[in-house]
Amino acid sequence: MTQDEVLAEFRAAGALLEGHFILSSGLRSPVFLQKMFIFQDPARTATLCKALAERAQAAFGRIDVVVSPAVGGIVPGYETARWLGAKAIFVERVDGEFQLRRGFEIAPGERVLMVEDIITTGLSSRECIEAIRRHPGELVGAACLIDRSGGKAEIGVTRVSLATLDIPNYEADKLPPELAAIPAIKPGSRGL
Repeated sequence: MTQDEVLAEFRAAGALLEGHFILSSGLRSPVFLQKMFIFQDPARTATLCKALAERAQAAFGRIDVVVSPAVGGIVPGYETARWLGAKAIFVERVDGEFQLRRGFEIAPGERVLMVEDIITTGLSSRECIEAIRRHPGELVGAACLIDRSGGKAEIGVTRVSLATLDIPNYEADKLPPELAAIPAIKPGSRGL
């Protein structure tokens, strides 16, 4: 699946939004990728996650466990794991820190892939990877649907993505005038 085909899926789902958005990172952007508009459509989700699974398998080989950050990474993590024939688990925040809960485990020797929805600054990915590293198993890399950092976000492992975009982000006090003139919307889920 090409980057243009991935973006066409986002556009067709109404998931490529323009305006003034407050991202989960706190940064502001004129573009928001509302992945939940993708995830409400099982067929579209399957198409994208199958492509992500193929890309991850080509890059990292066999995957036994997919670990994703809650909330946004659960759906793509599960669906990508399904196409990989792997187990799907997720980390959740406990006192502000990602941890495996619910009896989820990573066994020694299992090959682990971190799957994320959208990477902007890489913070959620880094925190998820840190949680994974506290368990046995071999972290082989990371995969995401869209890397909106243009490949610049450092997450500490090799990653693959279906699309790599360089979408501008701004500090709240450094907005360009055209963005400052639009009311801000906060559509993310980091606080959950």
